[in-house]
Amino acid sequence: YDSRFLVAALLIFIARGSGTIEPEESAKMIDLIEERFQMEGAQSLELLTRAMTDMAENPELARALVDLAPTLSDQDKEDIALMALKVIAADGRRDVREMEKFNEAVEALGIAPDTVHRAFDRYFSETMPGS
Repeated sequence: YDSRFLVAALLIFIARGSGTIEPEESAKMIDLIEERFQMEGAQSLELLTRAMTDMAENPELARALVDLAPTLSDQDKEDIALMALKVIAADGRRDVREMEKFNEAVEALGIAPDTVHRAFDRYFSETMPGS
């Protein structure tokens, strides 16, 4: 497994927080992975599908993925947190369970509070009109 798989698995974990992954969330995950890793849409979808399948078949996989966290730079962690926020917002609803999953993932990956804060700042600067 590599950082691309880690990002895909993390986004799925958070999107599933509400119980189901909405079509808008799926589309947003595909777009974000395409953009982040310079992949074609089909490759992005394939990566997400593989992450979903592997996570369903091997519940212990999450622990192995957390072991990859130290290989990520602070900038990578901030970018990943930003991607997760975009997925949470994709369906137009704020779901407390998705934010709980976000917080769980941030803690598991050891993403510092100031890094999460920067990700929120970036999210709001990109999404708030007139800012």
